[in-house]
Amino acid sequence: MNQDYRQELHRHNLMQTRYYEHSKKPHMVPQETLYLRRHVDELLRFAGIVPGERLLEVGCGKGRYTLLLAQRGLQVEGLDLSPFLLEQLRLFDGGRYNISLHCTDIADHPPALDGQFDAVVGFFVLHHLHSLPLCFKAITRLLKHGGRVSFLEPNPYNFLYYVQLLVTPEMTWQGDKGIMRMRPSSVFHAMKEAGFRRLKMTRFGFFPPFLVNRPWGARLESTLERVVIWRPFLPFQLFRGELP
Repeated sequence: MNQDYRQELHRHNLMQTRYYEHSKKPHMVPQETLYLRRHVDELLRFAGIVPGERLLEVGCGKGRYTLLLAQRGLQVEGLDLSPFLLEQLRLFDGGRYNISLHCTDIADHPPALDGQFDAVVGFFVLHHLHSLPLCFKAITRLLKHGGRVSFLEPNPYNFLYYVQLLVTPEMTWQGDKGIMRMRPSSVFHAMKEAGFRRLKMTRFGFFPPFLVNRPWGARLESTLERVVIWRPFLPFQLFRGELP
């Protein structure tokens, strides 16, 4: 990584860190909800991750998903750019799981982490990363042979994300414009160039959290998302790849 790119990466990471540290984002607080539990369950099922495996969550933030992963018996560790957010995660954990945390950029992580993980995952973080090819290449170093990678991301073809950007004060186009890069063709290209194989993608979801968190809302969503005509526009998409 040359000096010019390091400076560019530093500027990008500083902007993203400020975006998450200096604005109120109540959705980042860990909660026990049907909405969040489904995100975790769908990713674990899609990626074939089982209890006992060692897992690294990229962009773990305050632990919104990290703690749910730990509850499922996974040896989860967290990685984030922000020491402040990682300290918040420790507070929310309260010593229950003693999760190992790493304050670093995924693209420039310590060599001591190489080859240590059965799977690397992330929830709504991939579109915030500076370079998909660089980050996926770094992830190949973190994984054991035959390891898996899986990311849950917004679907750029769902127009409601752009409405959300307009009406949500704590969201900005500068901070979330990476959603446009979450087209399957772009993500798969970066994964394939990094060496991942058996690439897969699926979509799910339908309703916002306040409806999904009601039992009837979750049941209705499960029915509606199976309608074929809507599937290209469902809000959430999962990507998966494996190392040979």
